[in-house]
Amino acid sequence: MKILVLNCGSSSIKYQLVDMDNNAAVMAKGLLERIGLEMGEFTHKYKGEKHYEQRPIPNHTEGIKIVLAALTDATIGVISSMQEVGAVGNRIAHGGELFKDSCLIDDHVIEQIKSLEPLAPLHTPGNLAGIYAMREVLPGVPQVAVFDTAFHTTLPPKSFLYGLPYEMYEKHGIRRYGFHGTSHKYVAEKAARMLGRDWTTQKIISCHLGSGASICAIDHGKSVDTTMGMTALEGLIMGSRCGDVDPGVILYLQEQCGMSLKDINTMLYKQSGLTGISGGKQDMRDIRAGRDAGDVRATYAFDMFAQRVKRYIGGYMAELGGCDILLFTGGIGENAWFMRRPILENMECLGIKIDFSKNDNVMGEDIVLSTPDSPVATVVVTTDEEYVIASDTNRLVQGR
Repeated sequence: MKILVLNCGSSSIKYQLVDMDNNAAVMAKGLLERIGLEMGEFTHKYKGEKHYEQRPIPNHTEGIKIVLAALTDATIGVISSMQEVGAVGNRIAHGGELFKDSCLIDDHVIEQIKSLEPLAPLHTPGNLAGIYAMREVLPGVPQVAVFDTAFHTTLPPKSFLYGLPYEMYEKHGIRRYGFHGTSHKYVAEKAARMLGRDWTTQKIISCHLGSGASICAIDHGKSVDTTMGMTALEGLIMGSRCGDVDPGVILYLQEQCGMSLKDINTMLYKQSGLTGISGGKQDMRDIRAGRDAGDVRATYAFDMFAQRVKRYIGGYMAELGGCDILLFTGGIGENAWFMRRPILENMECLGIKIDFSKNDNVMGEDIVLSTPDSPVATVVVTTDEEYVIASDTNRLVQGR
C-alpha cells in the first residue's frame, strides 16, 4: 500500500509518499511553505531530482491539491493517479490525555482533536486543515492520526504535574505532555538495535536537537520524563522558542513593560531562543560562524545551547539512576558535530567517554561515538518520523 504522510503546520505542509509494499521506499517528498502569504514556495523531490517553484498557496486545501498534482504529473510525478494512494497518515501535535496511541480518523476523533486546540494553538489548526483538505480532495481514503504526545503518556505524576494548585490539572488539564514522541521512540529502538541490545532493557537518554528540541528519559521502553511541557515552549533553548524561563518574567513583561499577551506569545515562540539571543541567527551553522568571527551574541547563543543540553543529560542520568545509551538525533543532533563536541566534553565523570575522532566532521550518519570501555554508549541516530507515521498508518488500515 502507498501511504501519503502529511505534517501540516500553521503555514506549511511537509509530505512523503511511502510505498510500504517496497520496504517503505520513499517515492517522493516535499515541502510547501508560506501558505496564506502573498507568495508561497513549493519544493518537490522525486527520483533523485528536485522541482522548485514560487506560487501563491492561499490555504491548505490548495496546498494539498498542489501536492497531489505533483505526485501524478507526467514529468515530476511518481504515480499514475491518486487511486494508488491507499491511506493518509497525519502527524498531530497534541493528543492530550485522550490519545495514547495512533488511531483511525473519524468525525469523533476530529472533534476530540479540536477540543485540544487550546493546548497547541499554533499547531492544531494546521493539523486539522490537512485532514479537512484530504477529506475534500480524496474523500473515502482512510486517514490516521499519529500523535506527537502519545509516547509520553507513560510519564508518572511526579514528572507531569506542575507545582500549581492540583485543581489546575483536574479542571484545565495543565500538566506536562511532552512532544517529539514519535522521534524519541523510533531512535531509542534504533539505537538499541545498533548496539545489539533490547531497548526495553535499557536506560536511554534521547536528545532530539533541531529547530525544535527536546530530551527524553526512557526507562525500559517507557518515557518517564521529558523537557517539553504543556506546550512546545518549555525545556531547551530552541531556534526561536525560549525554553525554560521564570514564569515571573511573563508577569513582568505584562505589568511593567506593557506588553499584551498576544505580543508576549509572539515573542516567546518566534523571537526568542537562538534567534533572540544571537540577534537573528537561528541556524546552528550561522551561529557557529558568528562565534568563530568574534560575535559575542552568537557566542552566547552557542554556549547557552550546549550548557542546557548538558544540564538535562546530567539531571536525567541522576533521575534514571544511570544511563546505558545516550543518543543524539534531529537536524542539530545528527549534523552539528561542532555542537555535539562541547556537549560531550568533560563528561567522563558521568561515565561518558567519547572518541572525538569519530565525532568531528561526522554528519547525518548512524555512528557510535563512545570508546569501547565507556560505561555509557553514546550514538548518533538518524531519525525518520515519516516512517513511523507510515508504519502506524499501515498497521491501523491493514491490520499489520
